[in-house]
Amino acid sequence: MNSRQLGRSGLTVSALGLGCMGMSDFYGQRDDDESLRTLARALELGVTFFDTADMYGPYTNEELLGRFFKGDKTRRDKVVLATKFGIVRDLNDPSKRGISGRPEYVRQSAEGSLKRLGTDHIDLYYQHRVDPTVPIEETVGAMSRLVEEGKVRSLGLSEAGPDTIRRAHATHPISALQTEYSLWSRDVEAETLPLLRELGIGLVPYSPLGRGFLTGEIQKFEDFAPDDYRRHSPRFQGENFDKNLKLVGHLRDLAQSKGVTASQLALAWVLAQGDDLAPIPGTKRVKYLEENVGAVAVQLSTDELRHLDELLPLGAAAGTRYPEAMMAAVGR
Repeated sequence: MNSRQLGRSGLTVSALGLGCMGMSDFYGQRDDDESLRTLARALELGVTFFDTADMYGPYTNEELLGRFFKGDKTRRDKVVLATKFGIVRDLNDPSKRGISGRPEYVRQSAEGSLKRLGTDHIDLYYQHRVDPTVPIEETVGAMSRLVEEGKVRSLGLSEAGPDTIRRAHATHPISALQTEYSLWSRDVEAETLPLLRELGIGLVPYSPLGRGFLTGEIQKFEDFAPDDYRRHSPRFQGENFDKNLKLVGHLRDLAQSKGVTASQLALAWVLAQGDDLAPIPGTKRVKYLEENVGAVAVQLSTDELRHLDELLPLGAAAGTRYPEAMMAAVGR
């Protein structure tokens, strides 16, 4: 596994990270034992960039990682650990959520994450969504104080808009922006990615496999478990599902001709977009982790990259990537 530096921040991570959200929330039933095996296998394969958030569960995903680190004290030092704050879920009804960037909430959230993770520092601390009621300078100012105290090493933003990124970076250096980026979610290329490169900020693409759709394993709506949140996503509904399935068919055909899986081809494409980004495909299964890691060895020629751009250009996917209410919190 190669390593990459996120922008000019000095933060070095494994070229491929591991998104841990699905181990605890949103994608059907949990299997903590298998998830713990997946985390251990990730370290064996050199995947050392782990991503979580306090709202996953809520809280249970951070607690799972805390158990993992407690099981072997040497593990924590091998991992670049990222977590997030800012999406507030109702413990009595987790489907209800708000957003907070208040300075006092920043500190409260960080202290809670440190305790659940069983660590004395967070390597990369993100604001999960921007709070439009709190100036970004106040939120990032509170985050910077955690850096001064040694509780946080680097700061990040998630799904922030260009103006917010500039203002945040002027307050305290931002090491990484996390946003959705894949062959069917390429909006970041228009304005945000050039800005990140101008400022020296790394990119951490989440859902680089299109929430699993680009794997080619999902062929019908009924493949989703009853409690899988993708059932409520516009891209997976009705005519949008059928249109997007055709796009995946093209990807599978190209992957087959190259002797790799659709997942590996999709991840290789993201990895080829620059050495200043590190995607974090999520999985809770060892076999899918091992398949994903295989993408690091996949080389794409100029012609293959051009062909993929033609097959899945910017705006190719049908439907928005979140329901309307959630899209309102993106790009602020």
